[in-house]
Amino acid sequence: MTMIFGVPLAVFMGQLMLGLINGAFYALLSLGLAVIFGLLKIINFAHGAQYMLGAFAALLGLQYLGINYWVALLLVPLVVGALGVVIERTLLRRIAHLDHLYGLLLTYGLALIFEGTLINFFGVSGSSYPVPEALQGGVNLGFMFLPLYRGWVLVAALVVCLGTWFMIERTRLGAYLRAGTENPALMQAFGVNVPQLITLTYGFGVALAAFAGVLAAPLYPVSPTMGSSLLIVVFAVVVIGGMGSILGAVLTGLGMGLVEGLTKVYYPEAANTVIFLVMILVLMLRPAGLFGKEA
Repeated sequence: MTMIFGVPLAVFMGQLMLGLINGAFYALLSLGLAVIFGLLKIINFAHGAQYMLGAFAALLGLQYLGINYWVALLLVPLVVGALGVVIERTLLRRIAHLDHLYGLLLTYGLALIFEGTLINFFGVSGSSYPVPEALQGGVNLGFMFLPLYRGWVLVAALVVCLGTWFMIERTRLGAYLRAGTENPALMQAFGVNVPQLITLTYGFGVALAAFAGVLAAPLYPVSPTMGSSLLIVVFAVVVIGGMGSILGAVLTGLGMGLVEGLTKVYYPEAANTVIFLVMILVLMLRPAGLFGKEA
């Protein structure tokens, strides 16, 4: 039997794959947070709840409307993103001129409302969402068995993350977004509708969270508390990568997933805390984060 540092190869690669899957969710959620904070300077504490709403919308759509997984993967981010647009226009815009703390408190309150409402109707026990038929089963790679759905999650998350990075950093739309947040008065003078850009950016960040929620539904129990348990870890990932860094959010999310997976192999007791230990070290050595810009 092949061993890697005293661990069977199949066990090592299996934990590495689990780490990559978790890292894909960390990357997607961190990306949404980084987009919202980096461009709008909003600390979106409702992000975990919006991830949970994506999973619940997919589950309820299947149970009551017969909406299958592939349709939900496209439709749910649009619906939850539209909810984000409403939140930005009716609530966040009213406090945009105030300190960032007010936005944090408002979004935290919204998260409690979303979570409490669903707990009232559905309880705290999780519900299962079936894996789509086309992605059932797996592939034997020789050294491990790879479930098709887990492979799909990794590929889909990477495509969305890299596509978002390219759009913001390499396209004219991304240039408008960055310029509109850095110098809104100048962009307004050039005829760019900056408030609409801000609204759509927040909606897009929320849609990313909902997309992650739909991806997560067949893997994890769908429950009202699934977002709150993940949010703190995701915030730690964002801090490690650098608040507002798009590329930092993606790379750090995947990297921390791998670190967590390897920790489960060699020192399981520290698996739930290793990301926070890394965050403390990064803040001590580089307060702006690994990819953040020093003030």
